[in-house]
Amino acid sequence: MSKAIRRTRRATRRAARAVLRDRARANRPHSLASYVLNGGETAETAKSISAGLRTAAKKLGLTGKASRTRRTVDGRGRLRRVVRYTADQFRAALAAYRPRKQAYIAARARLLEVAA
Repeated sequence: MSKAIRRTRRATRRAARAVLRDRARANRPHSLASYVLNGGETAETAKSISAGLRTAAKKLGLTGKASRTRRTVDGRGRLRRVVRYTADQFRAALAAYRPRKQAYIAARARLLEVAA
């Protein structure tokens, strides 16, 4: 078997593994802010919208999965408690979320398009 064939097969397997990894990552729960950031919003907007989404989730009785993440600052890992929600829970909270500020209303509309 020549090097070119092996290289092509390796590239094909690498691409297949990447697809599987991305699918598995998409099905995992994420924080509400992560969903908003993945929807293309800025970090400041994501911070504000996720606070409203947490309130909406609480009203709906949605409880995400409590977890911990390690925040690395200056080489030291600091454990931080987070709550991760499934994509369905995020969509339900987003449907119940009613922002007042025009920028957040527009962001909600964009997120509803992406999440659908």
